[in-house]
Amino acid sequence: MPGQGGFPAPAQGLVLTHFLTVRDVAVSRDFYVNVLGGEVILEENPATLKVANSWIIMNPGGGPTPDKPDIVLTPPSPGDPVSTFLNVRVADINAFYAHATAQGVEFLTEPLDRKAEIRCYMRDPDGYLIEVGQATGILQGVFADPPASR
Repeated sequence: MPGQGGFPAPAQGLVLTHFLTVRDVAVSRDFYVNVLGGEVILEENPATLKVANSWIIMNPGGGPTPDKPDIVLTPPSPGDPVSTFLNVRVADINAFYAHATAQGVEFLTEPLDRKAEIRCYMRDPDGYLIEVGQATGILQGVFADPPASR
């Protein structure tokens, strides 16, 4: 349950948020507001947005702090391997794709039917990968083909 002003501060239990290290807070904040419909809870330091039923916190990178010694935060560089990404589920992927494309978002591919879902991927201004999908076949017990064996 969010605390005062909508900030993700539960009275009990926990709230899960996703932290993004960004190059330009204003640019990234605008992307998540305009493309994903985020609501700005705190403009900066750290920027905090409510996006659907989740929160995204973003701040510029930086060096170690007393509570995270030896840790340096940096946004991804082009060509970096991907180890995590946001997974966004939408009710109508074609409508979302049209909206995001009109906002200037470039997708890796158009939405593709994977049997269990229709999905595609985009990147945010810092290069973070975002999967966008609409559940289809999985709702009837139809699953995607397993990955090819290596």
